Amino acid sequence: MKPMTEKHLAVFRRHMVEVVDLHFDLASDEIGKEELDPDVREAMLRVPRHLFVPGQLAALSYHDGPLPIGFDKTISQPFIAALMLDMLEVRPGHHILEVGTGLGYQAALLASLRADVWSVEVVEEFAGEASQRLLQLGFQNVRVRVGDGSRGWPEHAPFDRILVTAAAKTPPQALFDQLKPGGRMVVPLGGKDVQQLSVVTKGTFGQTETREVMAVRFTQLETAA
Repeated sequence: MKPMTEKHLAVFRRHMVEVVDLHFDLASDEIGKEELDPDVREAMLRVPRHLFVPGQLAALSYHDGPLPIGFDKTISQPFIAALMLDMLEVRPGHHILEVGTGLGYQAALLASLRADVWSVEVVEEFAGEASQRLLQLGFQNVRVRVGDGSRGWPEHAPFDRILVTAAAKTPPQALFDQLKPGGRMVVPLGGKDVQQLSVVTKGTFGQTETREVMAVRFTQLETAA
């Protein structure tokens, strides 16, 4: 069999996005909308997901499912990645904190949406690889560091948006403190086995409002003591 070319991979990427579109339609009652945000859709068509998974899994990278990336971590199912970005409501110029860089796919999508991204990853090997991949693809608007994501990145706070790609029982207070009034955080909230993908908004006077969207399953966030 011939090796896959960029042309073949682009076809798979389009198919991946079409499947995401189908998921949005089928889950519209639960999600509250029928279509993926057009800017998020375009970002998913542009960003080469196969470059953000281990090389031996590149051929599977556009399947609609999570994939292992090492250290008992996964890259999220494309539909869930798309839904989280849709819920985040990213706008050009937003300052965004990402907790859990992985190999950098979600950060690349955020950067494609013309946001400025600060991403914290607890696994040193992931942080190094993600930084390299993002730079090779020309994403100059992402900074990655190794650290405890539950502590955020206070030097660059406050943030317009915070994306948390691991589950917590409640929104980590340090992250909420680093969110601008009027900002929003997307985070899976719940226990070990099942969580609710949620939008947490911060009011003008610091009040909290949480909206649960759908059941998901993420690994647990390593929280600060």
